[in-house]
Amino acid sequence: MAAASAASDMFDEIVMAEDRFHGEGYQEGYADGSHAGAAEGRRYGSLHGAKVGSEIGGYLGFALTWQCLLHKCTEEKNSKKMKALDSLIGMIQKFPYEDPTYDKLQEDLEKIRGKFKQVCSMLNIRSDFRVSTERSSLTF
Repeated sequence: MAAASAASDMFDEIVMAEDRFHGEGYQEGYADGSHAGAAEGRRYGSLHGAKVGSEIGGYLGFALTWQCLLHKCTEEKNSKKMKALDSLIGMIQKFPYEDPTYDKLQEDLEKIRGKFKQVCSMLNIRSDFRVSTERSSLTF
C-alpha cells in the first residue's frame, strides 16, 4: 500500500508541476512588473514635476519682472494691472510644490494659468509666446 501511495505522489507531482510552475512564474512576473512599474512611475513623475515647476517658475519670473516695471510708472491705469500681478504672485506662492498628493493640484494649476492669461491680456502681451532655442536664420 505504501508503494502505491509513493507512486501516486510521484504522479501527482508530475501532473501538478504545470500548476506549480505557473504559480511560481506568476509570482516572479508580478514582482518584476511591480519593480519596473515603480521605476517607470518615478521617472514619469520626475519629468512631469519638472515641467510643472518650470512652468510655474516662468510665470513667477514674468509676474515679478512686470511688477518691478509697473512700480516705476505711477499711473492710475496700472493699479488694476498691479492687483492682477499681486494676485498671480500670491497664487503661485500658495501653490503646494512639496505635496504631490494634493487633490486640487491640477485645479489650482489651471487657475494660475487662467490668471496668467488674464494678466497678459491686461498688459497687451501674447500669452503663448515661445522662446526658441534654435538659432535664428538671418541671411544677407
